[in-house]
Amino acid sequence: MELADPRDEIAQFEAELERLAGVAERCRKIGTGAKAAIIAGCFWIGMLFGGAVVADGLKLMIAIILPLGGVVLYGSNDSTAQQTADKIAALERQRAELISAINPRVVADAPPLLN
Repeated sequence: MELADPRDEIAQFEAELERLAGVAERCRKIGTGAKAAIIAGCFWIGMLFGGAVVADGLKLMIAIILPLGGVVLYGSNDSTAQQTADKIAALERQRAELISAINPRVVADAPPLLN
């Protein structure tokens, strides 16, 4: 079995990290939408029970479905976001190990770039 070049593995890790960063961003947006659904549903329930809006079957169903759906979506999304964060941390740790295995040299006395 041939050993892969550590630089190629690092590049693969970085590509996977970028993909996971997109997943994490999508999770953040879905979480924000879920929170908005919970707030809107609770506000709508308050309006219905406060008498500001005439209650009928459809309005009551929507008022109940919004917060329940928001809670379910937020819970599911939160676990996905946590799993993604764990994968990102593991990949960053592996990438750091590979970088330290390469043993890069530090260029301390490099002349300043003038361009």
